[in-house]
Amino acid sequence: MALAVTAVCVALTSTACTSGSSEAKKPAAHASADEQPELSPALTRQEARAAIERYARVNNKANTGRDRALLATIEDGPLYAMSAAEYQQTDGLTRSERKPYQPWSYDAQRAELYIPRISSGQPRWFAAALASSKNQIPDQLAVFAQQPHQQRWALVSVADLYGRNLPKVVLDAGGYATTVAANRSKSLAVGADRLRRGVLDNFATGGRGSGKKKIFAASRASSQQVKVHNETVSQYGSQGSSIFTGAPNRYRDTYALKTIDGGALVFFSHTHHQTDTVARPGLRLDPGKEDRAWLHDIPRTRIRYTFVCNNAATVPAKTGPATLLAYTCARTHASGPPANPAPPPRA
Repeated sequence: MALAVTAVCVALTSTACTSGSSEAKKPAAHASADEQPELSPALTRQEARAAIERYARVNNKANTGRDRALLATIEDGPLYAMSAAEYQQTDGLTRSERKPYQPWSYDAQRAELYIPRISSGQPRWFAAALASSKNQIPDQLAVFAQQPHQQRWALVSVADLYGRNLPKVVLDAGGYATTVAANRSKSLAVGADRLRRGVLDNFATGGRGSGKKKIFAASRASSQQVKVHNETVSQYGSQGSSIFTGAPNRYRDTYALKTIDGGALVFFSHTHHQTDTVARPGLRLDPGKEDRAWLHDIPRTRIRYTFVCNNAATVPAKTGPATLLAYTCARTHASGPPANPAPPPRA
């Protein structure tokens, strides 16, 4: 599981290199919906809790040795990309710089499960509100999907919750949820592609680029993304610039569940760049140790970072803005031209 990283600050200097910066028998009290006997649940609640416990157990083993092959048996999609990048970052540190690994676990028995009924032949998945440590209230929203070939359950998305209110997902008499088509759906006010644009706008403009018709209502998660924008774009003052832009996104899968207001809880991922550039010749960006795996401690005149992010938002039916509930980003790559490239060899 990847660390939550949203933006990068590096040192900008003109000469010397300096440092910068117990499952219940009845379902939880949600609104009920008509039961759909023709559709089967993606899995049972007992199986879902077992998948969560297995994930934490295998994840600890994989993290201890930074075993990417083992990690791929329990993670997939954007989360695997984020975790594999974290392994790469750790590989770039010296032994003395690496922090001792601390085993962890989810409290699977206290997890709030959102298991949808699935049509035959459709991909099987479920969502959960999880506590990242024992005996705490849920602080993450997660999606598990069944890997089609191995038939194993893999965690594909985790997003940190900003606030304590969980989404009000509709559960039927059996305690199961209903899926919603999040892309090009006429039953939702905001589709998944617009949600991605809204998040990118939070980072790129501080939420000002969507005009009067806001994609997101005010929320703690949106405010945090805007805070990242504000702090990052001003970090160098007159000596350099930082901008956020969209990036090619490999992770287009979207997961959505019906909520009691007729809308949906939507899980989606996006990718963006942060590009830092010096303002004039003679200045340079000195990468930190966290970027050593990619930048090798070589000063640069420009650095472009790539971030993969998991997000969760509630979307109303028909009209109104969405509400961003959760997000987590991780740096997955960095590159840029050296400040003083070696001259080409003479002919």
